[in-house]
Amino acid sequence: MELFNRAPKVMVGLCGLFIAQQGFAAGLVEDSKLNILARNFFSNADNRSGAADPNYTQEWGQGFIATFESGFTQGTVGVGMDAIGMFGVRLDSGKGRHYNPESTAFNGNIFPTDHDGRAVDEFGSLGLTAKARVSKTEFKYGTLVPMLPVVMSTDRMLQQTFNGGQIQSRELDGLTFTLGRLEHVKGRGSSNEMGMSIPGANNPQTGEFVNKFYYGGVDYKASKDLTLQYYYGGLEDFYKQNFLGLKYDLPVGPGTLRTDLRFFDNRADGANGHDPAYYTFGYYGDGVTKGKVDSRLSSAQFTYLIHGHTLAAGLQQVSGKSDAVWLNQGDGSTAYFMTESMIGKFQRAGETTWQIKYGYDFAGLGVPGLTFMGMYESGSNIRTPTGDKHEWERNLTVSYVVQQGPLKDLSIALRHASLRTEVSTQRDSDEHRVIVSYPLNIL
Repeated sequence: MELFNRAPKVMVGLCGLFIAQQGFAAGLVEDSKLNILARNFFSNADNRSGAADPNYTQEWGQGFIATFESGFTQGTVGVGMDAIGMFGVRLDSGKGRHYNPESTAFNGNIFPTDHDGRAVDEFGSLGLTAKARVSKTEFKYGTLVPMLPVVMSTDRMLQQTFNGGQIQSRELDGLTFTLGRLEHVKGRGSSNEMGMSIPGANNPQTGEFVNKFYYGGVDYKASKDLTLQYYYGGLEDFYKQNFLGLKYDLPVGPGTLRTDLRFFDNRADGANGHDPAYYTFGYYGDGVTKGKVDSRLSSAQFTYLIHGHTLAAGLQQVSGKSDAVWLNQGDGSTAYFMTESMIGKFQRAGETTWQIKYGYDFAGLGVPGLTFMGMYESGSNIRTPTGDKHEWERNLTVSYVVQQGPLKDLSIALRHASLRTEVSTQRDSDEHRVIVSYPLNIL
């Protein structure tokens, strides 16, 4: 991985060399894009069980995410620069509705936490990315927003970002190769970079965090309807992960049957195999609930799409001694699990989860832009010292996108989730969100 260690100097040298030789070539400027997303985000969460603060949180803010993508200079090696700037303003949240002491949390649901346990008035960040392209291979170093099976950027009002280097190649038809290393992460509700960790080891004051996450894989588009995936992800001193995926669309009658299969194999790496400070959650027998990473997660989801209707059913199984793992610093994260939901993830040791979804696009009834999605999932056989436990979650979303006029593309989403669980480390919760987004294409 010496390439990534030398990446900053290499990129600066390339940019200076080629821009000096060619100036701002046509493609660098003419192919540039600048977009701004204005996102108004309201969250009300009622943690119905347990005595620890916060039992109730409510936050409301206005965020702005500006993304700039330059083109590339002309020549055999094209170079360019990307940027992402974010700024968030608190509209409503008091100490009693945000309270997160620095000793127990990095931030609330939307905002960072100040030294007194309150939501900050405003926060923001700027990330730059140098890039170079040779033929159909592109190299980036700087701020990244990965959306891959082994590492996914998450968002609320603002976007989580990572810092590192990545190479992506599409030289061969139907194949996309990706290789990268991440060094730091900046949370969706933070303006500070930090190291990476996993559940069980990510306590903000006493946890263990590292600065090396390696990933790589290939997406193979075998046909217009079939995609096969393999990815590897490795967080130094925590875990090694292998992922296999399949997506296939098959015409069935007047509709389409979509198959989505996923498999994760998670194993301990380095200190996680012997040092309790790096352990994760799970059940290891004899009342032991923390230990080394050891889990397999398998899921299958089948979706039938017909005349605006979406009907889906899925099954997920976690086997092994530990919970399934993913990059999680404790300040908000997203995992590429079938069961990724508003509140829970249903990834616990031994857990078997079934899921059903129904969605409808009201364009068929003459209301284009209006959609509905409902989901229910139930997890059982969760292994704990006091016997197997059960949990369930319900998600409901109604959204509307303005189709024309001066507010074209403005969207409004109303979301509700309820989680009920028998697991002592998880709280029953109800959450409501109102999200208003307005994208602006400047260039």
